[in-house]
Amino acid sequence: MDIHEYQSKEILADYGVSISKGGLAYSPEQAVYRATEIGGECWIVKAQIHSCGRGKAGGIKICKTEMEVSTAAEELLGKELVTHQTGSQGKICHRLYVEAACDIEREIYLAFVLDRDNETITIIASIEGGVEFEELAVSKPESIIKIAVEPAVGMQTFQAREIAFALAVDKTQVNQAVTTILGCYRAMRDLDATMVEINPLVVTKEGNIIAVDAKMSFDDNALFRHHKIAELRDKSQENTCEMYAGDLGMSYVGLDGNIGCIVNGAGLAMATMDMIMYAGGESANFLDIGSGASPERTTKAFNLVLSDEKVECILVNIFAGINRCDWIAEGIVKAIQKTAIKVPLVVRLSGTNVEEGRRVLIDSGLPIIMANTLKEAADKSVAVWKQSTCK
Repeated sequence: MDIHEYQSKEILADYGVSISKGGLAYSPEQAVYRATEIGGECWIVKAQIHSCGRGKAGGIKICKTEMEVSTAAEELLGKELVTHQTGSQGKICHRLYVEAACDIEREIYLAFVLDRDNETITIIASIEGGVEFEELAVSKPESIIKIAVEPAVGMQTFQAREIAFALAVDKTQVNQAVTTILGCYRAMRDLDATMVEINPLVVTKEGNIIAVDAKMSFDDNALFRHHKIAELRDKSQENTCEMYAGDLGMSYVGLDGNIGCIVNGAGLAMATMDMIMYAGGESANFLDIGSGASPERTTKAFNLVLSDEKVECILVNIFAGINRCDWIAEGIVKAIQKTAIKVPLVVRLSGTNVEEGRRVLIDSGLPIIMANTLKEAADKSVAVWKQSTCK
């Protein structure tokens, strides 16, 4: 689960990370009030969406008068911002964060990520802040600093000091840097975050170290332990299909292909996508409906896949372990009868009572294309998709 910049900053501030004074606004009038409340002569008005690259998309405005704050807020609220992360569909800004500007002397990149291969939290830092990490990794890989934290021990003060010195922080600012680094680590550890990123972490001309931007992501499976974090979820920033699937206990990821997949089991879903690509096609989605394949659940899965206008064929690949293929087949038939499916449908069943399940599908009289193996199912799906495309 991702959260907004202002939410991330509020969390990190509780762990000792310094941030600029700021406030949330939902209207131009409220934005002006926030600027007045903050004081000063220069403010930053930021669109709050779940994506980086907001500056390049015009989502960050520097304002020197209250009129400019009002104009910027009016322009940003309701605007669809398109970044390299959002894709062409973009994300709509429903809220703003107004904060005091600061005199920046230099910018630093600082991130804490979960290294699943080594089962550690890894700190990634660079003296080249203010740019996206992907660009930095290509243009200046030598500037990147990486330190792994031993999970049994946790991050130590000496490690934070090593990072501070590697970032060429002045000796008078080392303690601030250490407090910031340790604060980020503790926030990640205590709240089951999967990422903490500050880009940029700035050194001001006054000698202060401030998080100008911040992003945090959390492990969905651990949210039951952190009710206050779960309440920060903003569904308006999430993919509608993925959100709907998640609420149903399914796993869905939209892709760029044309063959919709309905599969039980994440591993089987990945194998199905691989076989479709091997056969010359491309999947429209990753959908794991879980262990249950009841008629109601299957119907919802069909509706979910068909909500993607790109889908021109559907492949159902079910392996019945604890379940039974005949019961699953009855669910598929009822789901088809309830759903207006206008695209070719390929079904492959395997496992317990598979012969009875295939008989149920054949006796239904519905235009279902049967397959015995995963390869056959993928080949038939790609073939009928190509035929429908050529018509």
